[in-house]
Amino acid sequence: MGKSTIKKRRKRRPLLISLGSICALLFLTIGIFMIAQTLNEQQLDRFFDGGLSGYSNDEVPAEYYPIYQEAAETYDIPWQVLAAVHRIETKFSTMDPMVSPVGAEGHMQFMPCTWHGWSHPTCDDVGEGDIPEDELTDPDLIDSNGGYGIDATGSGDADPWDERDAIFSTANFLASNGADDGELESALYIYNQSEWYVDEVMTYYDIYTNEGYQVRK
Repeated sequence: MGKSTIKKRRKRRPLLISLGSICALLFLTIGIFMIAQTLNEQQLDRFFDGGLSGYSNDEVPAEYYPIYQEAAETYDIPWQVLAAVHRIETKFSTMDPMVSPVGAEGHMQFMPCTWHGWSHPTCDDVGEGDIPEDELTDPDLIDSNGGYGIDATGSGDADPWDERDAIFSTANFLASNGADDGELESALYIYNQSEWYVDEVMTYYDIYTNEGYQVRK
């Protein structure tokens, strides 16, 4: 009897495990459904996006916080908009690789022609160009070609792959297109011509401005 009972229990265990897995999956599905019911599409994107990037929606990385503030003061724009752009463009530089399908590159996702200047002979409608590295980062050539790249480190190069240069260059771009006069949304639209993009950046801008924020070390 004892042996028979043991054998029967062993046969039932896979069934119990299977039922447990089904129950867990059911509860998970119900949980996701309940979350989806309380969030609109963009909020749901940000809910999952925040978890994947490693930062909650109100967190700003300590390493970039002083750079945002200094660049914002230099170009007379709110630092929060720089943090918001950085968050949307590369999830605070945690994306790998930091190169978009159309050729935008670096921490703040500049097209090479926007960084260097559209007067470069290889620049076309897309803006990827074929600019040699020594020309792309040359501050004098950038200035003469009407680019937005800034040498904020004093290294002699304006490098989209340097965090400080990239953030200062974004501040330069936004200020040059009206952000220093309060025209944040129109400047952001010029930066990335998408209403969805502007809405996303402004959502984080509002979080950092109105709802408070945490500087995460």
